Amino acid sequence: MPNRKDLKKSINAICSAVLAECVAVSLYHGKAEESNVNALLASILATRDDFISRISHPEPGMSKKAYYDHLAANFSEQISEIIDHICNLSE
Repeated sequence: MPNRKDLKKSINAICSAVLAECVAVSLYHGKAEESNVNALLASILATRDDFISRISHPEPGMSKKAYYDHLAANFSEQISEIIDHICNLSE
């Protein structure tokens, strides 16, 4: 299991990449409404902040491995949903 510092770096890197992709899609596919793009950008930043804070404060009563595995699964699910929304922007 990677340490907290590595998890935070990974989350930051993934969120930065998704944020850049969202901006690129909004710029190069002119059909996207600005309000939708702004909502997506806000959700990416909120997801990042939420998961970074959850790394530092594990839930009591759960083993660390189970907690971080659950955290990683939730993060992957959230990012997948955001990526689906970004793909729908370009349509």
